[in-house]
Formats: sequence, C-alpha cells, structure tokens
Amino acid sequence: MIKQLHCAAALMMIAMASVCGAGTKASSDSKVAARPLDLTIYHLEGRRSERIVWLCEELGIPYKLEYKRGDLAGSMKTIREVSPLMPVAPTVRIGDQVMVESGAIIELILAREGHGRLEPAFSSRDYPYYLQWMHFAEGSFAARVIADYRVALIQGKPKTPAGGYKLVDTEAVLAFMEDFLSKHPYFGGRAFSAADIMMLFPTNITEAFNVADLTAYPHIIAWRSNVESRPAYKKMLAVARPDGVPGVPKPLPKT
Repeated sequence: MIKQLHCAAALMMIAMASVCGAGTKASSDSKVAARPLDLTIYHLEGRRSERIVWLCEELGIPYKLEYKRGDLAGSMKTIREVSPLMPVAPTVRIGDQVMVESGAIIELILAREGHGRLEPAFSSRDYPYYLQWMHFAEGSFAARVIADYRVALIQGKPKTPAGGYKLVDTEAVLAFMEDFLSKHPYFGGRAFSAADIMMLFPTNITEAFNVADLTAYPHIIAWRSNVESRPAYKKMLAVARPDGVPGVPKPLPKT
C-alpha cells in the first residue's frame, strides 16, 4: 500500500512538472510573439502593396519600405530576388519568412500587432460582414473588374453593359457594394477596419481602368472620400506613392 502511495505521489509530481514546463513554454512563446515585427515591405507604386503600408500607418508600427521610386522594373527586380517563384507586390519579409497575398499579410499583422484594432470583435454582428468584404475584395471584386477590363480591351470597345456576361459583372458587384454602404458607413460595419483597406484598391482601379462609372454609386463615392481623408492614408501616399502612379494601364474607351 505504501509503495502504491509513493508511486502515485511520483506520478503527480511528474504531471505537475509537465504542466509547469508547458506554462513556462507558453510564457516564453508569448514573449516571442510580443516582440515587434521585423517587417520589410517590397513595393510597387500604385499596386496592392499600398494596403500593407496603409495598415502599418494606421497601427503605428515600424516597417521598412523597399522600392525604386518611379522605376517599376527596378522595383520588380528587387521583388524577384526576394520571391523568385512568385514575384508580386506585395511581397513582405517578416523575420526570416517571406509572404505574398495582401489579405493574408494583413490578417497576420493584425493577429500579432492589432490588439483588437481595425477589426470588429469576433462576437459582434459586424464581424461576419468584415470577413465577407475582406475576402470579397479580391475573390469577387478585383477578379471581376480585371476580367471585364481584359475582355473589353481585347474587343477594343467599351465594356458590355450590365448583364452582358454570363458571370457576375462589375456593375452587379458595385450594386451589391452600394446597397451595403447605404446601410453601413464602412465595409466592416460601424467602424473603419482592414476591410476598407482591402476594398479601396479595386474601387480605384474600377475608375482608373474606366470599367464602370462610379458616379452612379453615391454611397461608394462618399465612403471612398471618407477613407481617403484619413491621416494614415495620406501618409501612405506620401511615402509609397510620392509621384503618383507610374505605368498606369491604358483605360478603356469612353462609352
């Protein structure tokens, strides 16, 4: 009986040591996670990498911005050296890891440096909307705008009016956005969020490429004016697009 009690006591001590060890490791991991990001953004002026610069300015976190001012080819050469198999903007280096995909990069930065900023609370009614628009920006909006642009460019004429394609066209996407913004001030719901950072780029290329006339969507226009007035956005323009956008693609002809 005494031998059994000694065995039980020994097992309890081993279990407690394991728990303490796990706690020490978790604490150590937390300290590692709490360190500031060692973030380098490889950038092309007027491209999606602006999202990451804007996000960092909103959060007030340090970053290193790498690009050759006014030289897209030179900037792309740098990006190819960092990410030869997928040379795109943004490419970022965080510590010794290289990442692409602006949405994924934004989610990672928010997870490590956001501390609840620029995204609604998980339990809020706004969070599903936030997630929807974070992914809609590229998965539906940018994809449709670029597809419509390329088809019309090949045809050498203005984009087919709404309903001209079998898939959802740009005007239908804009109508969906306009309806949402008629009921909510931001794409994340009640407050500005990373979803707005994601959504601005395809909104602006829609106009720059002349794929659709945004004046028909007053709530989109008002939203854009609002988010572009933010100090962090203006700071992004100053550091990431000081001379405007070089190498702007040819817009579609006017209707």
